[in-house]
Amino acid sequence: MATFLYSIGRFAFRRRRLVALVWVALLALAGVGAATASTATSNSFSIPGTEAQRAFDLLEERYPGQSADGASARVVFKAPEGEKITAPENAAEVSGIVKELQDGSDQIASVADPFDKKAPAVSQDGTTAYISVTYDVSSFELTEETRDSLKNAGNDAREGGMTVEIGGDALMVMPETGITEVIGVVVAGIVLVITFGSLVAAGLPLITALIGVGIGVSTITALASVMDLGSTTATLAMMIGLAVGIDYALFIVSRYRAELAEGREREEAAGRAVGTAGSAVVFAGLTVVIALAGLTVVNIPILTKMGLAAAGTVVLAVLVAITLIPAFLGFAGERIVSRKDRKARKAAAEQAAATGEVLVGDAPRDNGGTRWARFVQRRPVMVLLAGVIGLGVIAIPAASLEMGLPDDGAQPTSSSPRKAYDLLSDGFGPGFNGPLVGVVDLKNSDDQDAVLKRITGEIQKNEHVAIVTPPAPNQAGDTATFQVIPKDRPNSTETETLVHDIRDLGDTLKSEDGAEVYVTGATAMNIDFSEKMNDALLPYLALVVGLAFLLLMVVFRSILVPLKAALGFLLSVVAAPGAVVAVFQWGWLGGLFGVEQPGPVMSVMPILMVGVVFGLAMDYEVFLVTRMREAYVHGESPAQAITTGFRHGARVVTAAAVIMIAVFAGFIGSSEQMIKMIGFGLAIAVFFDAFVVRMAIVPAVLALLGKHAWWLPRWLDRALPDFDVEGDKLRRKLDGDATEGGSDKEERETVSV
Repeated sequence: MATFLYSIGRFAFRRRRLVALVWVALLALAGVGAATASTATSNSFSIPGTEAQRAFDLLEERYPGQSADGASARVVFKAPEGEKITAPENAAEVSGIVKELQDGSDQIASVADPFDKKAPAVSQDGTTAYISVTYDVSSFELTEETRDSLKNAGNDAREGGMTVEIGGDALMVMPETGITEVIGVVVAGIVLVITFGSLVAAGLPLITALIGVGIGVSTITALASVMDLGSTTATLAMMIGLAVGIDYALFIVSRYRAELAEGREREEAAGRAVGTAGSAVVFAGLTVVIALAGLTVVNIPILTKMGLAAAGTVVLAVLVAITLIPAFLGFAGERIVSRKDRKARKAAAEQAAATGEVLVGDAPRDNGGTRWARFVQRRPVMVLLAGVIGLGVIAIPAASLEMGLPDDGAQPTSSSPRKAYDLLSDGFGPGFNGPLVGVVDLKNSDDQDAVLKRITGEIQKNEHVAIVTPPAPNQAGDTATFQVIPKDRPNSTETETLVHDIRDLGDTLKSEDGAEVYVTGATAMNIDFSEKMNDALLPYLALVVGLAFLLLMVVFRSILVPLKAALGFLLSVVAAPGAVVAVFQWGWLGGLFGVEQPGPVMSVMPILMVGVVFGLAMDYEVFLVTRMREAYVHGESPAQAITTGFRHGARVVTAAAVIMIAVFAGFIGSSEQMIKMIGFGLAIAVFFDAFVVRMAIVPAVLALLGKHAWWLPRWLDRALPDFDVEGDKLRRKLDGDATEGGSDKEERETVSV
């Protein structure tokens, strides 16, 4: 592997113009594809294998022509203080708006008058009413004229003192991430300048990462309509691609500068940097890809698409790192090194020329990394206990985790959808915003009327039910639908209990009469989604950790090091949900992070955090520990190897973690609760894993294990493929040092006992 990547690095350095041209052409091609592609017209959400999805599919089959993909809206009215919405003057105003909406767009399917006697939509106290609007097309296909017509509905009523708010998905727009996303990139640039001391060296990772992300996101945009990719798919891909793209470039540029410091020519330094650090990049990228692509096992299309799209951007980041980075290093010349280092190197060269000495490179110097490594090795038990106990305390709130999917109730309190949500809740009850849709399959029923009467009667007796609407059969008479309005909030445990109670009733009816009862609707879908996420978490975790364990065993030629890596990850991935619960569910420091309404944690968050953070955590493990492995294989003691690994890797891993945290934290400014939560969760998880697990717990455990950390049974060493990640074969080939190569081999045989 190292030898192959060494050849790629030298080729890219020599043929830098060709390599750069190819990547720029790919960026232009993807950009053109994104610009000319049709807009995604659907943001569909399905959960195969769940009862809510089966009911949804049955509705599409038995009620043809009634598309569930059309946008919808509710225009909610509240009468001025002391008045009724049913007063003649107010009622006339609302009825006029109904007519205005009907004539406002040809995309409207129906507009329901709240004063229609067949289906009234007025609160019991007579102060609140709403107009239901449905459209023939999805929210993404609505024209600006249609949106403007909806937005302007009720302007006259507002001027007359009435409260008018609009909810629903008809006004849904792409989420905004805000200025904090730009701040995240700026912070990354500042960290790179501090790390490298050179604007050129700092700018190179940013430019190459943006090229990779540009190609990835543009490709996703171009395929969005064809593959039904939602807006969050591109956002997650951009988030992950930008973070790993900067990190991978950072590691290769850092190794290139280290090779230059050892006195090597620029092309040779580029080849060796790609051969050694590039090997770590490839395997680190593989762990991220495994984690993201593994989301397919959950069998939820939206999650599968998000995972595969993000995995694609990671593959692009790896390819950019091992090809475009060495090409840009060729363009950068001496400017890749800070002016101070260039002057010092020039002075050393002049002195060596004057004295006739051979300049072989800079001697290793102590830095913050070596001092920290020695501190940990002096007190490994104390550091280990502090890290484990600290993460354990932070993880405590995770025991109170409540999961759900965000709705208008999670929007900022200043937004119209949130105000409409609250008006409906106050006027019609907390459960009105989360109605359950009952679907009865009567195909095998002997007495359909009796079955429907029994179903609605039994459900109405449930203590958690506010209203049950009369069943509405279809034209064929083999299916009927009804609505159940819960007494409690859509995301409450009482509503979840109600859903299961209705399904239990359906099981009884099926065994007695043959009729089948299903429960669907947004609330039921959310409940099923959360349960499916819970059921899939442990199998997914076992699959990802198991595959990555095997991969890391190949990389490190050890059993205990991959085991330690996996256990350390579990610590950080338990602590991170604890922090998410504290902020987003309990509301601690919510104002600081823009959380206006605490509520359940998004159902997809735990499994998404496991997938993304595991891959990123293994990045730091690979980058830090491969340098230790390289030093140990080349003859250093276990303690010296830990110090060497931190001498070369601590500063770079710290910079990489700060950059990744800054990039993820940039998405906390999003107007979309889902993106905000993902950004915070990933940022805090990277913080825990990089600075507590990898920089503290890992060296403490390695110090306690000593040489046993690198133990591998001889039979397993022979069975595992050797990809030469530490560059041992490459070093022997380039240096031609047979004696050193022999000692390396003996050392490895000593390890493999």
